[in-house]
Amino acid sequence: MRPSRGVLLVAVLVAIVLAVYIIDLTGLPVPAGGGNEIKTLAPAEVREYEGVRLSSVSGFRENSIKGPQYIDPGTYRLDVQGLVTGPGTYTYDELLEKYPHYQKVVTLYCVEGWDVTILWEGILVRDILKDAGVRPGADTIIFRAQDGYSTSFPLSYITDNDILMACRMNNVTLPAERGYPFQLVAEDKWGYKWIKWITAIELSDNPSYKGYWESRGFSNTGNTGEGFFL
Repeated sequence: MRPSRGVLLVAVLVAIVLAVYIIDLTGLPVPAGGGNEIKTLAPAEVREYEGVRLSSVSGFRENSIKGPQYIDPGTYRLDVQGLVTGPGTYTYDELLEKYPHYQKVVTLYCVEGWDVTILWEGILVRDILKDAGVRPGADTIIFRAQDGYSTSFPLSYITDNDILMACRMNNVTLPAERGYPFQLVAEDKWGYKWIKWITAIELSDNPSYKGYWESRGFSNTGNTGEGFFL
């Protein structure tokens, strides 16, 4: 006895349902519109880059002057001011979209005796200064942070080196505890020069300017090859 058309139709529908179920179990794409749409997850932290073992994003000690700062990217502003021909204010998105991104593995050495090696990603401070236009007489760059922290460098340190203002570390967005939206990757400098939560860059003609820790007896140069306390 031959099965009826109704029985055949039911069998075909059951076969289709089973096929979709099997595809779902194997991890292959499931048609959109159902309850099993593929959703994008946050990128995983990388722990090795080009053969270099990286430290964990969480492998830092918390030693900021007022604790982590939690900044809304929608209201964040970076002010570029002082001895520049074109002072300006940038949003978070403007900075990320306007300037090329670069990656570099750099080790941060803290005066407390610990260190971390991280794959940093960000924009070159030098590119921001190029657009701002440095006026004659400027020889010092001052960075200021959301929590009132500040530090400074000879302008040549920025113009002669690839110094990043980092927005990502180990392939993940900079956490608030690490300085989101931006932390300075002050390579070859002690950790207290790696200012977090940057909100302003000022060009100055005052090479004697002293930031938070520098005004409390720490070296103004902050070179890792030298002592950090005067």
